[in-house]
Amino acid sequence: MITIGVTGGIGSGKSVVCDILRLHGIPVYEADREAKELNDTSPVIRAEITRHFGEELYRDGKLDRKAFASVIFHDKQKLALANAIIHPELAKHFLLWCNRQQHPIVAIDAALLFEAGFHSWINKVIMVYAPEDVRLKRTIVRDQATADQVKARMQAQLPEEEKIKQSDFVVYNDNAHSLILQVEEIMKQLEIEFI
Repeated sequence: MITIGVTGGIGSGKSVVCDILRLHGIPVYEADREAKELNDTSPVIRAEITRHFGEELYRDGKLDRKAFASVIFHDKQKLALANAIIHPELAKHFLLWCNRQQHPIVAIDAALLFEAGFHSWINKVIMVYAPEDVRLKRTIVRDQATADQVKARMQAQLPEEEKIKQSDFVVYNDNAHSLILQVEEIMKQLEIEFI
């Protein structure tokens, strides 16, 4: 099985690239969505979050994401601790998911692919790049967030240049390049290399 990691900064367009992969029949694991689900359902994550950050972060059995974000995104040590709690459980969940897939290629949509260490289970990494001002505008509209909130989340991610260096492919989502053609070219290269 070939595993593809799709990463990029917040608002870069990873989801659109993953939608194109799905058109090729490739199953995509959405790390962000799955992490949110695990934050609510995993007894391991809940026990550790409440132990380190307080019971009040869980309301009606679910993690209060806004309250949690306000605690961790302005303190690097707290963010690192939260990631150390969540990422290992998410990695286990991803590997179990991979084992259930029938397709010869699978993908993971993960903004924190490198930060979480997921790249160690990946054969090829696609970095989706968009200029910071474009990402900022997209995320403000999408998440109904302030510029400061989005910038705090951007600063919690590995710099774009570092992600590009560690990636096998870069897809430019800057309104000047066709995403479909770029992904098609990557798929051709993967078929030559792996199939």
